[in-house]
Amino acid sequence: MKTKWFFGWSNIKWLIIEIMNIYSNKDSYFSKKRIESGIAFGISQWGMIYFLLNKIPLLTMTDFAIWAGMEFAISGYIITQIQKEKKDTIPDTTKTVVEPDPTTPTV
Repeated sequence: MKTKWFFGWSNIKWLIIEIMNIYSNKDSYFSKKRIESGIAFGISQWGMIYFLLNKIPLLTMTDFAIWAGMEFAISGYIITQIQKEKKDTIPDTTKTVVEPDPTTPTV
């Protein structure tokens, strides 16, 4: 009996096809903008951590507070933009319009 693994060939093949669809005219499961912004954010985070670790003996508390403030500001901005995109793309199903039944007599 064959065991089905999560990282089997069918799932790997699906991932490769979806990544190729990102840069084509076809619909993709993944968002090109989110993947690219995530990669850029990760690279910038590692760069800032590397800088911080190399400069930690020279940093004052003010320098560190500025660095941390910038980190939180950038993270907050990115989270706000993602939530804004979700809000703009998901249709609002809470608003329902109830039309009167034409067969019901009105008084």
